[in-house]
Amino acid sequence: MRITLTVNGTRREVDGVWEGESLLYALRERMGLPGSKNACEQGECGSCTVYLDGLPVCSCLVAAGQADGREVTTVEGLSADGELRPVQQAFLACGAVQCGFCTPGLIVSTHDLLERNPQPSDPEIREALAGNLCRCTGYEKIMDAVRLASRAQERAS
Repeated sequence: MRITLTVNGTRREVDGVWEGESLLYALRERMGLPGSKNACEQGECGSCTVYLDGLPVCSCLVAAGQADGREVTTVEGLSADGELRPVQQAFLACGAVQCGFCTPGLIVSTHDLLERNPQPSDPEIREALAGNLCRCTGYEKIMDAVRLASRAQERAS
């Protein structure tokens, strides 16, 4: 099967997609976009979170064929002209990137949160990131990164 979709602003055609193939597999293996990680394959960890038509989804749960004709934004597509966004910079500055496996999903989820709510409270941050699991941290550095990104985006506006 051939699918055609827009990924990070670029129209892509992918041949040889099989019926049960996930969007995550198509992104990583067929399109060479390794940012989204394959961890649980059950939608429980959030490591594979991408935007599908502007909404965050676990790409391991979306069949690649369901993305035909649609728009996908991965963690690679969040940077602007090769420059890191405030969310990405904040994760680096706060040491919220440890092994890095959960980081892409956390960055996409944080980006989504701050687009909807530029100044979230701590409970709102926790709720927004509840679908993302990290095995390396106690989440405090991640919380710090979200707070820093919020402040940085506020200053930039």
